[in-house]
Amino acid sequence: MASFDIVGDIAIFQTDISKKEAEALLKEHNNLKVVCKKTKKYSGRYRLPKLKVIAGEKRKETEYKENNARLKLDVEKCYFSPRLANERLRIAKLVKENESVLVMFSGVGVYPLVIAKNSKPKIVYGIEINPIAHKYALENAELNKVGNVKLFKGDVKKVVPKLKKKFDRILMPLPKGGENFLGVALKAAKKGTIMHFYDFLNEKDFNLAKEKIGKACSKAKKKYKILKLVKCGQFGPGIYRVCADFKIM
Repeated sequence: MASFDIVGDIAIFQTDISKKEAEALLKEHNNLKVVCKKTKKYSGRYRLPKLKVIAGEKRKETEYKENNARLKLDVEKCYFSPRLANERLRIAKLVKENESVLVMFSGVGVYPLVIAKNSKPKIVYGIEINPIAHKYALENAELNKVGNVKLFKGDVKKVVPKLKKKFDRILMPLPKGGENFLGVALKAAKKGTIMHFYDFLNEKDFNLAKEKIGKACSKAKKKYKILKLVKCGQFGPGIYRVCADFKIM
């Protein structure tokens, strides 16, 4: 059987699975209640998949637990990757006490909540353009009883300037095209800000992430230092999700 992702009690297959196989999987795993197949790749403004229920309950909403955080979400209406759990915890553990943190593209609130639950930030701001994901993020903040998370709905290019605030740490967990938002992120950075820029790259092209950062910092007249490049998971043969950690000097 092909590999699959598990989000809460939903199994998600990238490739074909028969109804018989899906039903057998549900019998084998009591914790699973729904088996879905991805029928269309991530697409559209909000980078959403198309999913078809193959077996089990006819729903796509679930509750997922990760790194001390509980999250409700609809796996078809919100972009979400359970494969980034280790990366989210890595970032949370880097956050120092009393830091102010900005999470761009915060989705259902997973980065802000994992940070709030695993470190001691002063405040975590999250910005998300998908109204459904933002609605879940607000619900999840309540569910996790966190008082130091502020969530905003809208385009980061419009919301960030309105905040009129500089942050100690800025996360940019956009799956594709993050370089188009480096300029607005840098406007919210100050000397000493740590930034986490994500990109999908061929393993031969990891230096492209550094080039994109260099170009944006040069345009913004910011000095910077690359701290490290981290592989956050494989997307395809030789293609990795990479996080470039860098500091504004």
